[in-house]
Amino acid sequence: MDDARNRLLSWCEIDVAALAANLAAFRALLPAGAALLFVVKANAYGHGLRLLARLAPELRVDWLGVAQLEEAAVLRAEGWSGPALLLGYVPRASLADALDLDVDLTVYDPATIDELDRLGRARGRPARCHLKLETGTHRQGILEEELESYLARFRSGAGLRLAGASTHFANIEDTTDHSYARRQLDRYRSLLARVHEAFPAATAHAACSAALLVMPETGFAMARVGIGAYGIWPSRETLASHAGRGEAGVRLLPALTWKTRVAQVKWIPAGAFVGYGCTHRTSRRTRLAVLPIGYADGYDRRFSDLAHVLVRGARARVIGRVCMNVAMVDVTDIPGVEAEDEVVLLGRQESDEIKAADLAAIAQTIPYEILSRISPDLPRLAVDGTGSVRSGPA
Repeated sequence: MDDARNRLLSWCEIDVAALAANLAAFRALLPAGAALLFVVKANAYGHGLRLLARLAPELRVDWLGVAQLEEAAVLRAEGWSGPALLLGYVPRASLADALDLDVDLTVYDPATIDELDRLGRARGRPARCHLKLETGTHRQGILEEELESYLARFRSGAGLRLAGASTHFANIEDTTDHSYARRQLDRYRSLLARVHEAFPAATAHAACSAALLVMPETGFAMARVGIGAYGIWPSRETLASHAGRGEAGVRLLPALTWKTRVAQVKWIPAGAFVGYGCTHRTSRRTRLAVLPIGYADGYDRRFSDLAHVLVRGARARVIGRVCMNVAMVDVTDIPGVEAEDEVVLLGRQESDEIKAADLAAIAQTIPYEILSRISPDLPRLAVDGTGSVRSGPA
């Protein structure tokens, strides 16, 4: 084992080759000349924002996308000098800070646009804005009847530049029936035509991972790829829809392995209670391994008595309640388990694998949440295709 890992209690390993392969697969789905925006919000979907910002140049992405101003600051601090799009809301009092970071901004609020116009005029450099068009998701975005008033603001705003026009799909990954998504796409095309009449250079972007996989025509001039770039299918429906297209399929490679190590091994008698609340009682003499990981680290309390981990290539069931910083697993039937053995919470070990979708099913949620809630305080290590550490921890 590498020295870097010997000193760690719990950590995540990020397979750079897997990331590169996933991103290349998505780029192949894009129209010729279209840009690839790699979404690294939410601590790069749990993979480590600082690490991914450093790796981005070799991953050959064109843009990075974040949700918050603080994330944009991390990109710049870690050396990413390329284009970056801030997808979320920025308080008006912080808009000057965003312009200092030289990032593009997603806009859908008149007061924000007016303040950006003022700041752009004062600086002598227009603020680059991407107008979010509402097509049926009803989150961020402007309605069709509002579009002309927004375009008028950009026509008269010497401190503004309409750099892009975007939308987002509501249920493209939740179903194999994409009729609603196609209606959204039709609305977007109609609104985009009006935008391009006034601002023909505005970059059109609508596709997320699922959209590009099941409706490649959503690629336009740029696509925003998130969960798929990390090697996770957005949903089973997306996988089924993509497979049903009858074309050469995309193969996604999970890039993250979440690991901890055994802190203690001990025998406990039959009839012993394990953990808080006495919710688990052993039915036999049991060899217990104590792990220094818990819900404060993102290992969900709902995994109690249901999830498995991998140790010495075999599955060990979590028994008792997952605690804030500790979890217990049954290793009675796994020979030779010792303190400091490496344990895989999420990812592959030898011939077995714990998938994000497996943990999501237990917690009755989606893989996005499982990944993005892994504590940002845990170190992230870049590894190559053989598992050797390249850099880190970050």
